[in-house]
Amino acid sequence: MANSRTGVKAALRSRNIRQNARRNRETIAKLRPSMIETKAVGTQPDIASQPRGSLHQPPLVSVVIPAYNAASYITATLDSAFAQTLSDYEIIVVNDGSPDTPLLEEALQPYLGKIRYIKQENRGPSNARNTGIQASRGKYVAFLDSDDLWFPNHLANQIAIFESDPALGLVYANGVQIRDDQPVGVSFDRTPQSLPVNFDSLLREQSTVNTSSAVVAREALLEAGMFDEQFRRCEDYDLWLRLAAAGVRMTFTREIQIAHRPANGLAASGDLMKQALIAVYQKALATQKLTEEQTSVVRAKIANISLAIQFERAKQFLLEGKFAEAVECTDRAKAITPLWKLRLAKLGLRLFPHVLQSLYRAHLRRVENRKRAQREESLKLAGFANRTIDDVARTGSAAVSAAVRRASRPPREGAMPPG
Repeated sequence: MANSRTGVKAALRSRNIRQNARRNRETIAKLRPSMIETKAVGTQPDIASQPRGSLHQPPLVSVVIPAYNAASYITATLDSAFAQTLSDYEIIVVNDGSPDTPLLEEALQPYLGKIRYIKQENRGPSNARNTGIQASRGKYVAFLDSDDLWFPNHLANQIAIFESDPALGLVYANGVQIRDDQPVGVSFDRTPQSLPVNFDSLLREQSTVNTSSAVVAREALLEAGMFDEQFRRCEDYDLWLRLAAAGVRMTFTREIQIAHRPANGLAASGDLMKQALIAVYQKALATQKLTEEQTSVVRAKIANISLAIQFERAKQFLLEGKFAEAVECTDRAKAITPLWKLRLAKLGLRLFPHVLQSLYRAHLRRVENRKRAQREESLKLAGFANRTIDDVARTGSAAVSAAVRRASRPPREGAMPPG
């Protein structure tokens, strides 16, 4: 009976993933993949037949897509990559020991022989991206997460910026955030950007690089040592800091060029992200030559993040009615900084916890309403209000819209995919 129930659950999960993959594929134009190649497990990348060049003529850009539990989204992601108006690129998909490998490979089947597919044991996102970088042959490496989407002009725009200033080593772009295939916010509205983009601005989080929008000189990545594989979160932030510290010049464009699916805001996940961020700052303290002011900034950030962890845990315990645990978190927060608000919060938790719980729930509703209004306003200003992701993919210049329309046309019977 137990085996029967397990089999039913597995079948339902398989069906749901296939349905999700089909829905996500339909969110953008039905784009036929271009030519790529496959890669066997445990061998060096086979470069005998390259679609975007040859052994003697490597592509300009290598697109690296790490895949883990990616079966639901990978086809839409690949289609958006193949819709690029720039044609001189290769695509490398790295299966990082994904639990959904059978479904992932089923989704990749139409592309096999047309992408460079690398399959490895699970070693984390840093290792997966490093595997892709090492297998790449392009002058530039463009990163694309397996659940994000590119607008058709993304690579062309980024390469044009590189060509306008050959000294640049990294270019990134603005993006629209999507959830359930609906735009929910604009990236740069959440993470304001300032020029110049350098080590100091990155350290102070005045500039924030979205990894799926980043195009980086391959040589700079190799010289910096690529992604630090001890990190499974915030590994990208650590790399951008090291690149900037090494003198790599960076810039960004405010043009919206990607659609990004933010991670679900689970409390446990948020804790892990904050702890990883602390580890990145501690590494910077230990390895970078910081000024006295930068050292003070980093130490303050570590203290503030540590405080935020305890605050968030206390608030979560409050919502769950675990008042004793909430009090313990306020005590730990007080050990970091003796704020009067913490003493007041502890008093409230001891004397009237249920009242405090109701007040906090009301506060959360007000905050969410305010954030929703701000997101809607930013979408309206950016031209994405009341649009589906299909509309988003068609937004932009006339050339971009024309490219999407061309790619959306069904091929003539017997016609080959575009090469």
